[in-house]
Amino acid sequence: MNTSPVKLFAQAKARREKLAMISLYDAPSAALSADAGADILLVGDSMGNAILGHDGTVPVTMEAMIHHTGAVVRGVKNSSRPDVPVVSDISFGGFATVERAVENASSLMRAGASAIKLEGAGESALSAARILVEMGVPVMGHLGYTPQSALRFEGVVQGKTGEAATRLLDGSKRLEEAGCFAVVLEVVPTEVAKRATSELSISTIGIGAGPHCDAQVLVWHDLVGFSSDKPFRFVKRYADVYATMKDASASFVEEVRAGDFPAPEHGWNMDEEEYRRWEDGE
Repeated sequence: MNTSPVKLFAQAKARREKLAMISLYDAPSAALSADAGADILLVGDSMGNAILGHDGTVPVTMEAMIHHTGAVVRGVKNSSRPDVPVVSDISFGGFATVERAVENASSLMRAGASAIKLEGAGESALSAARILVEMGVPVMGHLGYTPQSALRFEGVVQGKTGEAATRLLDGSKRLEEAGCFAVVLEVVPTEVAKRATSELSISTIGIGAGPHCDAQVLVWHDLVGFSSDKPFRFVKRYADVYATMKDASASFVEEVRAGDFPAPEHGWNMDEEEYRRWEDGE
């Protein structure tokens, strides 16, 4: 059974221990990240950008979220740390009503998720959080730059003015009151994230929110450099996997065209006597 994310975050905040969360979407990267020591994994609707070829998260369906959640959970189970918890997003429109939130959260939990994540602190998100927590579903909030609401934002960084910062802080407190065990703060000023972290009893998870949050999250494809695109300012690339895999793929193409692959060691031969009889029609 996976570790309780509620207990994990509460204990870490009490001890002032930082947690590392990685967002990913498939079994191999889940097993790899668990083996690497990640504290918790997130199946984010950021898969729309990272692996599905969309320009944002809105096109991502609940069917896709359920499918990829199952894959990540199976990857964790096949790792050296099978108890790493997995959080999964409810995608765009998935908690517009309490009934829909219950149905979608239930489906994600049946797929193996340890918790679900909701964007925003509007009444639909708060109502969904309350009923899900009452059901026994751990809920993580998400404020700041919320990709599902990107079309209503004038800029990327949220909370830059005093008024906006107060709204963001108030929203995080409403999520806490609704029963959320943690809240992601995405692309907000460091000062805002620091104050939220100090004033909330629940944990904050930063992505582009400075160093003061209780935890940090990055998308696996960003941190390993699995893209030729210019990374966002808040991303640190720890490797250049894109270049390595491109070179490997190019070498394969070159060897196939030159007739160098496959070589004899990459195949099998019949027993010589068996081959002779077969050729002779015996």
